[in-house]
Amino acid sequence: MRTRTLYFLLIILAVVYFSPINVLHAQETDWQAKWIYNFNAQDKSNSWIAFRKTTTLDSLPQQAIAKIAVDSKYWLWLNGELVVFEGGLKRGPSPQDTYYDELDLTEHLKTGENTIAVLVWYFGKNGFSHHSSGRAGLIFEINDEKGNVLVQSDQSWRSRVHPGYYNDDSGSQPNYRLSESNVCFDARNDMPGWQQSGFKLRGWGDTGEYGPAGCQPWNKLVKRPIPQWKDYGLKSYTKAPQLPLTSTGDTLVCKLPYNAQVTPYLKVKAKAGLKIEMLTDDYHGGGPANLRAAYITQDGEQEYESLGWINGHEMYYIIPAGVEVLDLKYRETGYNTEFSGQFECDDPFYNTLWEKSRRTLYITMRDNYMDCPDRERAQWWGDAVNEIGESFYALCPQSQLLAKKAIIELMSWQRPDSTIFSPIPAGNYDRELPMQMLASVGYYGFWTYYFHSGDIETLRSVFPHVRTYLEVWKLGENGLVVPRKGGWTWGDWGENKDMEILFNEWYYLALKGYANMAELFSRSDDKSWAKERMDSIDANFNKTFWNGKAYRSPDYDGETDDRANALAVVSGLAKPDQFKKIQKVLKDEYHASPYMEKYVLEALYLMGLPQDALDRMKKRYDEMVDSELSTLWEGWEDQQRNFRWGTYNHAWSGGPLTMLSQYATGISPLQAGYKSFQVMPQMGSLNHIQAEVASTAGEIRVELEQTNKQFTASVGVPKGATALVGIPADKTPKSIMCDGKPVWEKNKAAQQAGIEFSDEKDNYIIYKVKEGNYNLKAIY
Repeated sequence: MRTRTLYFLLIILAVVYFSPINVLHAQETDWQAKWIYNFNAQDKSNSWIAFRKTTTLDSLPQQAIAKIAVDSKYWLWLNGELVVFEGGLKRGPSPQDTYYDELDLTEHLKTGENTIAVLVWYFGKNGFSHHSSGRAGLIFEINDEKGNVLVQSDQSWRSRVHPGYYNDDSGSQPNYRLSESNVCFDARNDMPGWQQSGFKLRGWGDTGEYGPAGCQPWNKLVKRPIPQWKDYGLKSYTKAPQLPLTSTGDTLVCKLPYNAQVTPYLKVKAKAGLKIEMLTDDYHGGGPANLRAAYITQDGEQEYESLGWINGHEMYYIIPAGVEVLDLKYRETGYNTEFSGQFECDDPFYNTLWEKSRRTLYITMRDNYMDCPDRERAQWWGDAVNEIGESFYALCPQSQLLAKKAIIELMSWQRPDSTIFSPIPAGNYDRELPMQMLASVGYYGFWTYYFHSGDIETLRSVFPHVRTYLEVWKLGENGLVVPRKGGWTWGDWGENKDMEILFNEWYYLALKGYANMAELFSRSDDKSWAKERMDSIDANFNKTFWNGKAYRSPDYDGETDDRANALAVVSGLAKPDQFKKIQKVLKDEYHASPYMEKYVLEALYLMGLPQDALDRMKKRYDEMVDSELSTLWEGWEDQQRNFRWGTYNHAWSGGPLTMLSQYATGISPLQAGYKSFQVMPQMGSLNHIQAEVASTAGEIRVELEQTNKQFTASVGVPKGATALVGIPADKTPKSIMCDGKPVWEKNKAAQQAGIEFSDEKDNYIIYKVKEGNYNLKAIY
C-alpha cells in the first residue's frame, strides 16, 4: 500500500513539475461580472463598440478596484473623465487565454450617480503579436476593500456599435503581420458627449451576456503583468507650419522630437464630408504598408484625436482644399519606464550611438518587446534577447516586467512536442527559428534576465520547460549537435553564415544557461545532463571546425564567418591561444547584421581588445550615427531613407549600448540582482566615461578618467551591495589612493576602512568596496 501511495505521489509531482506552464497564470475566480456584447457588433474586424452603465453609490468605499478585460483594446471614462487611454494588452498569455487590467478607481468615484463609459476596439484579426479570440466582448467589475461588488458588467448595460468609425477600403491596408487596422472616423456620424452623464441613449440597444469569467473563447483571465502606458499628454510638434492656415490641398509636415509612438490630433474648421488623412514618414517602414488614419469632417469647428498609435519622425496631414487648420498636436504614449541609465564619454560618436540605441529600445517596447514598431510589432526572440540586455543598462527596473512577461509567454506557448517558437503571442505564425530559440532559453536570454534582475521565481517556473526543449536537440556520432531545420532555418540576415558552427555555439550557450539554472536550484542530475553535453561539444568542436587560422565547417564554402568566430569566443569554446588569429578574422570579415554584430563586439571585449571593439563599432555604425534619424536600422545601409527591405527602427541593432556600459565602463553583476557587482573598465582610447545603472539593488554611479600618467575611478555603491573595482594594471602603478589615503604602495596593498585589496589578475588590481562613494586614483 505504501508503495502504491508513493507511486501516485510521484505521478502527481511529475504532472505539477512538467505540466504546461500556463497553469502558473493565476486567474481570480471570484469574478461576479459577465462577459457582455452588443447584438449588432457581429464580431466584424476593426469594430468599435461603446458601452455605458450608470450606477448610484450611497457612500464612497475606502477603495474601489476595477478589473476589466476586452478583446482587444479599450478607453475608459468615469463621470466624463478619461481615466484610461488605451487599456488592455494584445491577447495571448497562452494560446487560449486573455489578459485583464486591474485599476484603482477610488479617486474617480463620487456619491450619487456615477457614469461608466467604455469604448472597445475589437481588432478581429490575428497578427504577429495578437491572437484573436474571434469575438468582441467586455467584462468589467468594481469591488470595494471588502471584496463586495459595486459594479459589474451584465445585460443591464447599454451598448452600441459606434457609428463614427468605419472601414476604409479605398487605400492601402496594413500588411498581414499587424492585427490592427487603419483607424477611420466620420465625424458626421459621431455621438458627441456619449461618455458624459445625462447623455440621451437614443439608438442604443440592449446588451447580451456571453457567460462568466473563464468562459470561451477568452478562457482564463490573467492579470496584466506590466504597467499602464505612460501618457505624455498632447504636445505641439517641434516644427510645423504656422497656424492657422487655409489649405490649398496641402500635405502638412510636422516634425516630432524623435521617433515616438504617437496618436495625431487636429483642430479644424471645415465643410462636412472632406477627408483628412494622417500618416508618418514610416508608413512604408520595412517595405509593406503599415498603419494610417483618416477623418471625415462635419460642418463647422471640430477637433479629433485618432486613437490608434503610429510611429515615425514626421507626421503628415493630407488636408483637402478649403479646410482651415487651427491646431495640430500629437500625444506620445509608451511603456511606463524611466530613462534612468546613462552613458557619456569624451567621444561624441559613442554618446550618440548609445542614445540612439536607447531610443530604438524604447520605440520597440509596448504590449511586448518588438522587432520594429511599424511592419510587425512582433516579439521575435532574437531581438528580445538583445533588448532585455540593453534595458538593464538604459532604463529603470520597471522595464524588467516586460522581460518577465516575454519569458512566461514564450514557455506558455510551448507545444506538445516541446518545441517553442516566436513571435508570440501570435495568431498567424507558428514557425520555429531554432537558433533564436536557443538564444532565448540560454545564457543570454533567461539567465541574463535572472542575473540582472534577481527574479528567481520566474526562472524557477520556466526551468523544467527549458529542459524539455533542449532534449529536442540530439548529439550526433561526432559528439556535436545535429542541426535542426525547425520552421525557418535562419542564422542571421546577410551572406556567409557558417550554419553548422552556429548551431553548435548556440546550443552550447543554451546548455550553459541551463547548467547555471540547475546549479542554482540544486538540481545535480539536470546539471550533469547539461555538462555531459557541453563536454561532448567542447571535446569535438575545435578538432572539427578549427583549421589553424579560423573556425570553418569542413563543407562550408563561403567567406570566413565573423559571427561563427565571434560566438566561439563568447561561448567559451575558443581558447586564449586562438585569440590572436580570431582577432584577425574580426578585423577582416564584416558579414554580421546589426543583430549579430553585438556578439562580434562582445568577443573583442572578452579577448581584451577594447580598441578593436571601438574601432569596429565606429566603422559599422558610422552611417547610423551620422543620420538625422533618432533610431538604428535593421540593416547597415540607409539608402537615402529608402528602406527597401529593412526598417529604420529595429530592436536588434542596439547591442553597442550594452557593450559600452558593460565593458567600456565595466559594470556587470557578480551576484543576481547586483547584490555584488564589478567595475572592470576597458576604456581603450576613451579618456573619460561617466555612467549610471538603475539596478535592482539601487543606483550605481561610475566616473572614469585616464591619461598616460594616471587613472581615476569614482564609484557609488548602493546600500546593501558590494563591488569589485578594477584598477587597470597593464603598466604597474606607483601608487593607488582611495579618498586621498594610500591603498597601494611599492607594489603592495595597504588596507583602509571600507576598502580592501581583493586580487591582482587579468591586468587589474582589484579592490572590494562596500556601500558608499569611493574615489580611487592610480599614479603610473
